[in-house]
Amino acid sequence: MSLLLSKANVGGLNLKNRVVMSPMCMYEVKNEDGILTPFHFAHYGMRAISQVGLIITESTAVEPDGRITKNDLGLWNDQQADKLKSLVSSIHYLGSKIGIQLNHAGRKASDANYPVAPSSFEFSSHYRTPNELTISQIKQIVQNFGTAAKRAANAGVDMVEIHGAHGYLLHQFLSAVANKRDDEYGGSLEKRYRIVREVIEAVKANYNGPIWIRLSLSDYDTTGTQNTMSDWQQIGRWLEASGIDLIDASTGGLTDASPDFPVHDGYQTKFATAMKQAVNIPVSTVGLLDNPGLCEYILQNNQADLIMEGRALLRNTNWLSDAAKYLHDKNFKEFNDSYSRGQD
Repeated sequence: MSLLLSKANVGGLNLKNRVVMSPMCMYEVKNEDGILTPFHFAHYGMRAISQVGLIITESTAVEPDGRITKNDLGLWNDQQADKLKSLVSSIHYLGSKIGIQLNHAGRKASDANYPVAPSSFEFSSHYRTPNELTISQIKQIVQNFGTAAKRAANAGVDMVEIHGAHGYLLHQFLSAVANKRDDEYGGSLEKRYRIVREVIEAVKANYNGPIWIRLSLSDYDTTGTQNTMSDWQQIGRWLEASGIDLIDASTGGLTDASPDFPVHDGYQTKFATAMKQAVNIPVSTVGLLDNPGLCEYILQNNQADLIMEGRALLRNTNWLSDAAKYLHDKNFKEFNDSYSRGQD
């Protein structure tokens, strides 16, 4: 039996395997109302049928101006929550666990009426200059994360992931590259972490299931301004103390810079491994992990605890079945006998 396709309890969540569908924006909310559509039921249902252990729905905004685009999902009203509850029920019927990624895009909210950020300068020349958040606005955003978490809890999700990566609002606060504030939310690493701690507290107050967070552990910054790995490891220890159950390690997105290190299969796993050296909670890895053999190697050598699969699952909905063949795992079971015949 492979480790990749074996059962696990990770961060308090029982999973039938260690493959997680990474949150990926689909931009399919054509009505611009943040409500799940038939597309999403088919899109996520296909991955449940293919036996993905955990499906994390795409970035879901906690307020209208927190969407990356106007075609993204939201969870700021009851209509959105009702449809989410239906999706959760459907995925559970198909035998997979399902979670949700809660987010505020900050200065990367391309369709926002009033984009906001910790400091008033734009992501790139293609984006508008955001308004610097006031303290009261920060408190409202924190509250909105909590309210969205309550709706997610009522919908029955199996876990909640806080998006603190890829250049969105919480990442903007964490990084001195984007956060130039001199108040209680800026300056020192601990002050830049403050909003993240408050968001975690707000989510925990409204949701008692597993809480994960996605972090970008490099900003691809060559000026010496970005957090060092030691800084991120300290953040990891604070996250563990705050009650986070798993750190979803990624990189980049704070600016339009490309990676300043070689890109290859599993190129981001070294960051997950470095985080694992600092914390006692599980850490996942993502990024060019199409090869099941590489995924198995990462798990067997304790470089990460879960494998987040993104584009590989877009290219091939039968990725897990193919992985079972590659790994000679005779214990993997298709969704039903009819699907098994399709693999003969």
